[in-house]
Amino acid sequence: MSDEGPVGPVDGDSARGQEGRQTGGGSARAPRGPGGRRRGHGLFFKVVTRTIVGLFALFLIGVIALVVIYQRTQIPQPDQQAGRQVAVVYYSDGKTELGRIGPVNRQNVRLDQVPQQVQYAFLSAEDRNFYDNKGVSPTGILRAAWADARGGSQQGGSTITQQYVKNYFLTQNRTVSRKVKEIMISIKIDRKYTKQQILTDYLNTIYFGRNAYGIESASQAYFGVDSDKLTLNQGAFLASVINAPAYFDPANGADSKARAAARMAYVFDGMVKKGWLTRAEASAQTFPTFKSPKPVNTRTGSTGYLLAAIENELSTKLKLSGQDIGRSGLRITSTIDKNDQAAAVQAVKNSVSAQTASTDQVHAGLISQKPDGAVVAMYGGSDYQKTQFNSAQQAAVPGGSSFKVFALTAAQEAGIGLNTQVSGANNLRLPGVSKPITNDRGETFGLINLRTALADSVNTAFVRLNVRMGSGKTLAAAKQLGIPATDPNMNNPTPVDTLGVADVHVIDMANAYNTINAGGKRASPYFVQKVTSEQGGYSYTAHPDSTQVVSKDIADNVASAMAGPITYPSGSAHATLRDFGRPAAGKTGTVGSDGKFRSAWFTGFTPGQLTTSVGMYAGDGGTNSSLAKAGQQFYGGVVPTQIWKDYMTLALQGQPITQLPKATNGGSGDNIPTSSTTTPPPTSTTTTSTPPTSTSTSTSTPPPSTTPPPTSTTTTPPPTSTRTTPPSTSTPPSSTRTTPPTRRPTSPPTPVLPPTRAVPSPSSPATPSSG
Repeated sequence: MSDEGPVGPVDGDSARGQEGRQTGGGSARAPRGPGGRRRGHGLFFKVVTRTIVGLFALFLIGVIALVVIYQRTQIPQPDQQAGRQVAVVYYSDGKTELGRIGPVNRQNVRLDQVPQQVQYAFLSAEDRNFYDNKGVSPTGILRAAWADARGGSQQGGSTITQQYVKNYFLTQNRTVSRKVKEIMISIKIDRKYTKQQILTDYLNTIYFGRNAYGIESASQAYFGVDSDKLTLNQGAFLASVINAPAYFDPANGADSKARAAARMAYVFDGMVKKGWLTRAEASAQTFPTFKSPKPVNTRTGSTGYLLAAIENELSTKLKLSGQDIGRSGLRITSTIDKNDQAAAVQAVKNSVSAQTASTDQVHAGLISQKPDGAVVAMYGGSDYQKTQFNSAQQAAVPGGSSFKVFALTAAQEAGIGLNTQVSGANNLRLPGVSKPITNDRGETFGLINLRTALADSVNTAFVRLNVRMGSGKTLAAAKQLGIPATDPNMNNPTPVDTLGVADVHVIDMANAYNTINAGGKRASPYFVQKVTSEQGGYSYTAHPDSTQVVSKDIADNVASAMAGPITYPSGSAHATLRDFGRPAAGKTGTVGSDGKFRSAWFTGFTPGQLTTSVGMYAGDGGTNSSLAKAGQQFYGGVVPTQIWKDYMTLALQGQPITQLPKATNGGSGDNIPTSSTTTPPPTSTTTTSTPPTSTSTSTSTPPPSTTPPPTSTTTTPPPTSTRTTPPSTSTPPSSTRTTPPTRRPTSPPTPVLPPTRAVPSPSSPATPSSG
């Protein structure tokens, strides 16, 4: 039987009827191809058709979803959110409030209190089609999405309405859900309010920097005028600065000023294009003048420095903008211990107030941190309102004999053991150097081991050690332990850099010593422990890490030797800390020049617990400033050590007593003999004939001073200068000491330091007063 149809002519109706019967319905069959197979639509047609149907279905679902989201999205009440925007900082317990960052400094104004040209400046900067759009800009959103997808710089796709919604109702998180919510609320806001009302709310809520929210507060913060008195160039600047306040504020330097000027040019150009300003008027505009920024009112007293340090860490380490910090309702748990901070403030107050009779401007900085770098207390000054300069973080003054610890670390790394004998003979002459290096009050020593040299802070011994190790080894060890290479004179090695001519910050000195306390593991100091947001969407928890920069054996050996300045009867800190009551390690430092005491230090730790550094200076810390008046003295072993003692005594109350590590005394014991160029001690004790000297407090009592120490300072004299076995688990070998003709001259030799902070030239070395 043939599969072909009927042969011969067939009328159309018959054919259609037959085909209909064959198919059992009213539809015609598809034509058959060769071999009897029917020819249907191809695969490409089916794929395209199904794709279109699928995309249309997704579009419908998306539209329905957006309609549902839109219907369910409510416009929040501004007053419900305003009080939750302030960032609250807590002490380390996470409960007790330390202070607040970014309090809402706002005074609302009407739109008619903002000059029309200033309004146009804001529209030109942020939303030139403000009066035409419906609250959102689809092209702007697509442009920003495309830039993000290509991995380019972030683009601003938000209208003024969207910015208002984001800044006042939502968080700053860059998430899809937050962006969708922002768009929905913006559309509703645009439908509910007039453009004039939206612009008014926007101008009253946007953040301008300098803790100013709203155009009225910004006008006062930057120019000292009300918003209705703003000129066009002032208004153009304010319209520019909101893009990134810290980035464009001229108070932050020349680069910020240049960026602001470029942004203002963009604003003026937009106004010309929109017909709001003529080209001639735009060309006539100048860069405005500004008033100096004032500190935030909430940053008062010593806590102001803590809040500033915490905000700086939020910005630099956590990369949060000023808008994020001031408007996201952050809850910040700091590392600051409330009791420890109170102890630090009290300890400084007790001692510094007693010294005000000596000099008008005595400054002290204190940093105390745990081995992992967590800062538990900081004293940067007495009142942040009076000066924002932080004595603990910003002041950089010579470190003095505090650097001898770094020299000892370098010696350990070079294989030089603690029992190595080194000459402490006075008047050390170095090749090419015109003036000899001397010890405090011209005191001379025989061969002494490095423990004794550190305890008695013997300048000539450590200079000989430094020369023996080679140029730069002491500074390299200091940088290894935590002193930044960027600190002044840290990259200019000289034979006397072990005497601490480099300028350092208190926080850096504390961190370097903390590395030794942590068994050679260096960590970075930090102030922020945890951050959450009241509105959700942001969280941070500190996970401090550390790097093993020196071996534990070396760190333990150095820590063991650092007990000497405290426990040896002739130690530079013994007179003050002899009754401290806990094992501790530390080192004093005193720097002077021409009879002026530029800086005084004590940095030390209790093993595995707290490392604390106290640095003091007068005035601006320069060569013309002195911690004591003429004829008086100011040593690291007295006031700074007393502050350290008073603070640590309170901070460690209730804490277990921990023991210092035992030294392995690794390294060789080869002696470092007296240099062939050592000269006899001077025959005269007058300052005119005495070479540059050091004031290391290696005598049996604190250095004489006409200025009485603070009332809390221990005044009981230590034992006589005859060396006795110190109360230490490791007794140093006996050493000979030859005293100069006049052991305690009536007029002590003048400590010498270079007249500037530059490292002295080889022809004129400086010997910092070190005690």
